[in-house]
Amino acid sequence: MSGHLALLLGQAEQPLGPILERLSDGFPWWMFVVYAVLAIALLIGLVLLVFVPIYGKLWFQAFMSDADVSFMSLVGMGFRQVNPRIIVQAKIMAAQAALDINRRTGISTARLEAHYLAGGNVMNVIHAIIAAHRADIDLDFDRAAAIDLAGRDVMDAVRTSVHPKVIDCPDPRRSGKTTLSAIAKNGVELKIRARVTVRTNLEQLIGGATEETVIARVGEGIITAIGSSDTHLQVLENPDRITRAVLARGLDAHTAFAIVSIDIADIDVGKNIGARLQADQAEADTRVARAKAERRRAEAVAVEQVMKAKVAENRAGLVMAEADVPRAMAEAIRKGNIYTMPPE
Repeated sequence: MSGHLALLLGQAEQPLGPILERLSDGFPWWMFVVYAVLAIALLIGLVLLVFVPIYGKLWFQAFMSDADVSFMSLVGMGFRQVNPRIIVQAKIMAAQAALDINRRTGISTARLEAHYLAGGNVMNVIHAIIAAHRADIDLDFDRAAAIDLAGRDVMDAVRTSVHPKVIDCPDPRRSGKTTLSAIAKNGVELKIRARVTVRTNLEQLIGGATEETVIARVGEGIITAIGSSDTHLQVLENPDRITRAVLARGLDAHTAFAIVSIDIADIDVGKNIGARLQADQAEADTRVARAKAERRRAEAVAVEQVMKAKVAENRAGLVMAEADVPRAMAEAIRKGNIYTMPPE
């Protein structure tokens, strides 16, 4: 062998063909095959020696559960920073629940890895799909993953679809109020507390309005229905007219929920707002009339004072005129304009 290598090094400048021919004369071609097989076997042995203790148990668990997870996929998960235990457990649950785990159209290992790397909750999505499958609700992996990545609790959404949720209107935790205040046409206030039963609309869960919108719409509908009533007695006699009017408006449009029912839990008669407003208006009119009368009185007093001033002014003029009469007569006598009779 060393002689062939020396001959090969010594004749490096010769063409490659003759060198290979000489090398093959003392070194059979099948030895290359043997060495290649040994190298591959050694490489496989090293891989098995390193990765079997790590992923062997998971692979065997998936294999016995028909979860369709290959050993190389588990090795690749380690390099891609994916938790293989979560993926294997999810695939086992999906397989045992008779879900579609086909590699092309079903819940494949690659799709689970992609959802994990995107920051999604893989186990929550699988639990939701299994629950929806048991309840005969149409929920595929893509929609469940989209709902989960949108920040919604997909498991809670499926649970609400199966068991409707009851929402208080108004909600004291959000608004701090326990009742809605509405006024009928006759001015009487009614205080109402309603309970709205809703279930999740999975088709509109992404991008649909939340509970706050539903509560606001229902409250607006209740206030509008009471405000259109002629008297509060009509509402007290037949409270379901409110629920019928509110449900007829389709308040759950473009929301993540579908309204099942609206029930009036409590209704109380409040203040007579109309009478109080009328009293306040009358009081305001009285104050305006008083102000106007006071203005007229003040103007009359001012005119009176003006007239008194004019009278005083005229009296002063008269006194001055009377004082000028003797002076004028004396001047006329002195000038001889007035003749006086001598005494007899």
